[in-house]
Amino acid sequence: MPTTKNKNILWHLLAIAIVAVWGTTFVNTKVLYNSGLTPLEIFFLRFVIAYICIWFISPRHLFSRTWRDELIMVLLGITGGSVFFLAENYAVGLTYVNNVSFIVCTAPLLTVILGITFVKSIKASWSLILGSLIALMGVAIVIFNGSFVLHLNPWGDLLTLLASLCWAVYSLLMKKISNSYSAVFITRKIFFYGLVTVLPAFLFDPWTATTSMLLTPKVILNLLFLGLIASFLCFVLWTLVIAKIGAMTSSNYLYLNPITTVVTSAIFLNEPMTAIAYVGSALILVGVAVSNK
Repeated sequence: MPTTKNKNILWHLLAIAIVAVWGTTFVNTKVLYNSGLTPLEIFFLRFVIAYICIWFISPRHLFSRTWRDELIMVLLGITGGSVFFLAENYAVGLTYVNNVSFIVCTAPLLTVILGITFVKSIKASWSLILGSLIALMGVAIVIFNGSFVLHLNPWGDLLTLLASLCWAVYSLLMKKISNSYSAVFITRKIFFYGLVTVLPAFLFDPWTATTSMLLTPKVILNLLFLGLIASFLCFVLWTLVIAKIGAMTSSNYLYLNPITTVVTSAIFLNEPMTAIAYVGSALILVGVAVSNK
């Protein structure tokens, strides 16, 4: 029988694996961009695929036990779904990709700040704060490749900061609700409300993808990966991870995201890792280890 400590380690390893998958979605999304799909269409299609999949294994009751809990589900669909993904994706078109990558990785730090401010049970240790700062420094080195020139673009950077703030709120809300409902039920609600709340965006950015475009093999494969693996499977497992090891600890693993993105880009997009990227990756690993020791 596995001990409690071993079980806890397994949850940490699962968190790392999920973040590794999310780090690779940069490549899938870039392929879909190059195939003619808009950010709105990519989000909508990946969540439709995920919702169809989860419907078959989800409890059949439609609503939460209370209206208060249902409202939390709506907020989860917005902060972890529609607003988060749209803010992040549209920010790429308004500001530098480096800015987006770096600012989004402030989500764990924002989670800590919001948790300390609004959740009485959450206390921040010096190791958590120090580890977060070390990891964030590593993220900056990896993303900016040693050239610390932050080109500001107010609207794009503000959208990215909104995405980061959304994920911080999502993490804390998830911690609040994750012990009251099954991970599958919560994730189904997130996908549903994510899809519902994103529909008005089509009034401003109409659908342009054609059937022939969607039926090409590379589009189908990349959408299936985003919908089945990165959304359906990873969102269910991430809900479990937050319930088991907490919002603070799980959020800190998001600092690892740039490492998997850089490695995947090197493999699939022929973007080689530089020496400075190895240094930054090492700092990220040290920071995460210090935070989550």
